[in-house]
Amino acid sequence: MLDRVTLSRVRGLTLPAVLALLAACSGPAEPPPQPPAAVAVVAAVQPLPDSADHVGREVCTQCHAREAADWQGSHHDLAMQEADAGSVLGDFDGARFEYAGTTSTFQRRDGRYFVTTDGPDGELAEFEIRYTFGHHPLQQYLIELPGGRLQAFGIAWDSRPQAEGGQRWFHLYPDDALKAGERLHWTGRDQNWNFMCAECHSTALDRNYDDASDTYATRWTEIDVSCEACHGPGLAHARWASEPDPRKRAEDTAKGLAVAFHERRGIAWVPDAETGIARRSAPREGRVEIDACGRCHGRATPLVGGVAHGGSLLDSHRPALLDPDQYWPDGQMRGEVFNWGPFLQSRMQAAGVTCSDCHQPHSLALRAEGNALCAQCHAPERFDQAAHTHHADGSAGARCVACHMPTTTFMQVDARHDHGFRIPRPDPSGELDAPDACTACHADRTAAWAAAALERWFPRGREGPSSFAGVLHDAVEGGPSIGRRLAELAAAPAQPAIVRASALRALLPWQNPAGIAGASQALSDPDPLVRMAAVEALSGLDPAQRAARLAPLLDDPMLAVRLEAAARLAGDAEGQLEPARRGAFDRAIGEYTASLRFNAERPDTVVSLGDLQRARGDATAAEASYRRAIDLDPAFSLAAVHLADLQRGTGDEAGARATLENALQRSPRAAELHHALGLARVREGSRADALRDLRSAAELAPEMPHYAYVLAVALAEAGEPGEARGVLAGALERHPNDREVLNALALYEFQAGQTAKARELAARLLAIDPDDVGVRQLAAWLDRPTGPSR
Repeated sequence: MLDRVTLSRVRGLTLPAVLALLAACSGPAEPPPQPPAAVAVVAAVQPLPDSADHVGREVCTQCHAREAADWQGSHHDLAMQEADAGSVLGDFDGARFEYAGTTSTFQRRDGRYFVTTDGPDGELAEFEIRYTFGHHPLQQYLIELPGGRLQAFGIAWDSRPQAEGGQRWFHLYPDDALKAGERLHWTGRDQNWNFMCAECHSTALDRNYDDASDTYATRWTEIDVSCEACHGPGLAHARWASEPDPRKRAEDTAKGLAVAFHERRGIAWVPDAETGIARRSAPREGRVEIDACGRCHGRATPLVGGVAHGGSLLDSHRPALLDPDQYWPDGQMRGEVFNWGPFLQSRMQAAGVTCSDCHQPHSLALRAEGNALCAQCHAPERFDQAAHTHHADGSAGARCVACHMPTTTFMQVDARHDHGFRIPRPDPSGELDAPDACTACHADRTAAWAAAALERWFPRGREGPSSFAGVLHDAVEGGPSIGRRLAELAAAPAQPAIVRASALRALLPWQNPAGIAGASQALSDPDPLVRMAAVEALSGLDPAQRAARLAPLLDDPMLAVRLEAAARLAGDAEGQLEPARRGAFDRAIGEYTASLRFNAERPDTVVSLGDLQRARGDATAAEASYRRAIDLDPAFSLAAVHLADLQRGTGDEAGARATLENALQRSPRAAELHHALGLARVREGSRADALRDLRSAAELAPEMPHYAYVLAVALAEAGEPGEARGVLAGALERHPNDREVLNALALYEFQAGQTAKARELAARLLAIDPDDVGVRQLAAWLDRPTGPSR
């Protein structure tokens, strides 16, 4: 990368001279060490115990001492440690912390660390701290519970300096008043280290979960994130390095490495005098490094055990897309999505930037501090100036990251930069209720004020906002012609793949001819994210069409795509497959089943397994899976809902009702249980009880307009049309573009003699979904000139 001195040297040089200089100064940031003729110590190396091919960092250090020194003390080095005087940062000298009516006391004895707190049964007990987890800006502590479980304690140590508010105990969920039995309580499944955390804090981790006993025998080759976590098993490389015959070493061009991080080797960043922004001397081919980092610095679900080093993230994980609960409509991080998803949206990624262009890969430190980091590629005489930043030189607002990488605080104290590298656009942010960099600092100002300031500063305009923001916003809230707009976004080649994939997923409930055609074309997109989302977008087609369009994806090179295709074809569509495709389907459905069983400690995954079994006609296995999910987490209401639906489908209405009633005793405020029980009572003819449960569901979950819709229909059928319209009107205030609510209210207003209101509602509905045949028919029927004037 180029620093300020280098940039000053290249001005005025001819292009050949510039390229010559760049070739000399901006090759690989860390030149690969020359292999020794032979390393006798390595020659006798054997794999670590319980590993076929991992050797440990002590072996790596014999040749890579500089990299090992850089790694020492890094976040990777300190990711997880045994609890001792050298690793524990918190105050265990009798410190006390009050939370939700419980006083936790931290103590140490004989070099061991303990906390007295509420345990799995809610009673006070003393627990030993086995491991530290992380280092800065907070440190968590792991406690061992029966069954091989390590649990992340909910009270953490703020390791920041006292002047920054640190050196104190704090709770990660200060407003939730968590009690034993709740999923986020430190004893709950959502705080289980084995599943939630372990993969990314230790090397070559094997979760080793036993479904039959619901226990773990988790192990690792090294407790922290060491060399082989990123570079892959080192035995073959160590033996290559110890080979005394140079000819044999030369024959192995891969040097026994599982993956080579060579995407920056021989690359220069060439200054562009017109834009002031350097460009890569050659396009980056693939994203080996980005996906390697993304396995842990991205939000993704593991699909299989182990890691295919050098492969795509989608060959071992299912990454999250721009889901509305995790991202703002403009792509800014909302939930704890880490860096992979935001970075894939960025112009940096599109320009060929990779993680180690900015971060040292072993120490994890930035390659330069402050604005000097950005000045590697962005000419400081053009960008690091008050004329560009419109903030005083040296001020917080003049930092590049203040505007282009705003922070969101997670875990109460961990401020993380958004890696989308966006141009601040408070104008659409204000319209979409998304945060913007300007008012994040100027909290006493409005987005309109910030937008006006930027208009004055940049009267010739700026690069447009993420043009997908309004579309993804309307996909959730509803908006004019949203199905068509989603189809256009999904087909826009200039948009990042993760954006197009997110548009395809959002297209599922907004089917239209253009969307179906676009999703069908996207099945052959070069990016596996797009292919995976295209499969999901087409899952609403009839079985024959699904079989015809999705079958080729059963042989996709990416595991995540194959699993998605198998899941969407299972059941009614698999019978429509051509005989030549049966073998591919059997292999893919086997992979999908194995993946579900790999994550079988999670009740939601076990419900998915039950759904698969039910779809394929095995009701007995499905019932066993649903009951297993309830055993794993009795408060996981979705398992009871699916079990009751299975029982209803087999004619056991009494069993279904009992299942729901029992679940409600455990979770009396679960709206989905009230809703399902209300429907069961409707089928029984118990109208009063049904209305009571349906009303409870709508009141407990006002964010679910469908519950209000069902309640309104039940009220209308019970002879209460006025109340039905009132329920729908209230839901429409909260969800002004919900199609189900609009449709029902239009009909009920018409029946009440309010034709004008009915027509207005139908017009709104038609504007949202002009491709829906039923909507067009409703609007035309209400607009007919015949009939009584109302």
